[in-house]
Amino acid sequence: MSAGRYPVGIIGGGAWGTALAAVMAQIHDRVLLWAREEDVVRSVNAHHENTLFLPGMPLSPKIEATADLARMGACEALLIVTPAQHVRATLSALPDTQAPLILCAKGIEADTQMLVSDVAAHVRPHNPLAVLSGPTFAHEVAAGKPTAVTLATASPALGSALMRSIATPSFRPYWSDDVVGAEIGGAVKNVLAIACGVVDGAGLGLNARAALIARGFAEMQRYGLARGAKAETLAGLSGLGDLVLTCSSENSRNFSLGRGLGQGRPGENLLADRKTVAEGAFTAPVLLKSATSLSVEMPIVSAVCALLAGTATVEAVMTALLARPLKSESW
Repeated sequence: MSAGRYPVGIIGGGAWGTALAAVMAQIHDRVLLWAREEDVVRSVNAHHENTLFLPGMPLSPKIEATADLARMGACEALLIVTPAQHVRATLSALPDTQAPLILCAKGIEADTQMLVSDVAAHVRPHNPLAVLSGPTFAHEVAAGKPTAVTLATASPALGSALMRSIATPSFRPYWSDDVVGAEIGGAVKNVLAIACGVVDGAGLGLNARAALIARGFAEMQRYGLARGAKAETLAGLSGLGDLVLTCSSENSRNFSLGRGLGQGRPGENLLADRKTVAEGAFTAPVLLKSATSLSVEMPIVSAVCALLAGTATVEAVMTALLARPLKSESW
């Protein structure tokens, strides 16, 4: 099944990339999945399962896995699902292609403070770009459970074409022209999910978690508006929707990381033990740096950074947050 062209390819063989491949196999006859790990490639091709990152989920035989990035040049559209800090290198290594790139990573590039779409536009200036973001857990998407996401593009025509190419009865994209807003929602919610995990791990209660989600959303709005996002995008699927999901479940990698921090485990040890990437840990310090440069207050993000760096205890950051001046509720 290796000859010819593929309607769609997915670059990134983790849980989310594999889930997207499963969705694409519902509507396309051929799907090409690139994975860095050879055991993932063997597992998908031989057993139709990603036993490393999405065990127990049967995959369609329409999905072919490869470790050869050059083969992705045969795809008519590409979903980029590598972690945000690796997007630049991955796109730089892609073969020459004019295929639309649908960016699925959630984060901000550490060295440049650039959003993933800005990185992609710099590295691949001739490829049409879109951003896919929203409240999604990979295992539910792969199982065909109802899911709605934001597909953000500057071009309505491109958005319409891409929506038709990825939509299924259970996977529903909504188009937006606010690429910046879709990206910022996805990046900031990962950091706030760590904070909610801390609350859970420290046993601070559901009242505290609800308050943190609400005040965290205010931080997301302040930062997003400062970077040119639209308020309605931040209040939509890729902002508030994704925030609620990832702040409410241990299935979230970022929430799980925060829970460990809340239990008093060092951030360095937690990150070393993880098989999959908790993007919020990499996003938090660059987000805080970017917010500071814009004179945007993000005290919850600052607290997460201190916990990850090991420069403060849970008790200290909670005391600092609760000691902030009393004021009106606002963004």
